[in-house]
Amino acid sequence: MVTIDEFAKLEMKAGTVLAAEAVDGSEKLIKMMVDLGEEKPRQVLAGLKLYYKSESLVGRQFIFAANLQPRVMMGFESQGMILCANAKKPICLRPSHKVPNGTLVR
Repeated sequence: MVTIDEFAKLEMKAGTVLAAEAVDGSEKLIKMMVDLGEEKPRQVLAGLKLYYKSESLVGRQFIFAANLQPRVMMGFESQGMILCANAKKPICLRPSHKVPNGTLVR
């Protein structure tokens, strides 16, 4: 269990995938450039390659955890995490309507 104060530390934002490509040498990773309403896009890596074609993510808006500590995977730094429901395949969470990039999820 986490307290509401601990949960409130997580910054979840809507963001649009500007570009996406499979990471060479990885069975799972897709590298995305994401507009989170900041000065420049962020690079986010996600283990979605087995379930999604990279090009199917481009132009779509999803929810991202934006204030996680960066993590290096396969030589690339991931600066966030896409949020997904864990069903038989990951279902990436999306706003029901388009919102401005960077909109906080509460």
